[in-house]
Amino acid sequence: MIIVTGSVTARADSFDALRQESLDHVARSRLEPGCLLHSVHVDCENPLRLVFVEHWADKAALDLHFKQPGSARLMRAIAALSSENTGIEMFDAAPLT
Repeated sequence: MIIVTGSVTARADSFDALRQESLDHVARSRLEPGCLLHSVHVDCENPLRLVFVEHWADKAALDLHFKQPGSARLMRAIAALSSENTGIEMFDAAPLT
């Protein structure tokens, strides 16, 4: 399983638009093959910061996700609407039993 985390901080005047773009992206992504979890959350300590958490079945599914038009659309929205993009981190993980 691949785990992806990331965050972006919106400007005060663009938070609602970036939140909606993020929610639309999450809804699209959940329909993709290999998507096990895709979510976006508002940071309790910084209400302008959105935090993404994703679980993918494998690297191939994640690679296909990044090639989707919706992923490019979110990246454009982040560039236009954010004050800070801390990027993403990816981890290869296996559940502990």
